[in-house]
Amino acid sequence: MILVLRLYVAGQTPKSLAAISNLKKICSEHFEAKCKIEVIDLLKKPALARDHQIIAIPTLVRSLPIPICKIIGDLSDTERVLVGLDLRKLKTNSKS
Repeated sequence: MILVLRLYVAGQTPKSLAAISNLKKICSEHFEAKCKIEVIDLLKKPALARDHQIIAIPTLVRSLPIPICKIIGDLSDTERVLVGLDLRKLKTNSKS
């Protein structure tokens, strides 16, 4: 199963850069090559914030597998990210 994640950021702010780095670390440590990450800079595409219902940044959206889940912040608390996006059971299933 492939995990599709979209990270919405606003430019190269410290929080945005931390979120990108933390997400890459989480994916490499917990899901190996099963993650597809798309980073969306809302400074370059501001209309996407409204279209995708993004109210704060950085926001991580798990679009696959469904249902869609969102978490806001720099993703520094790995366990909170896994629980918040309901990824703990995916992590367990990916090891089998």
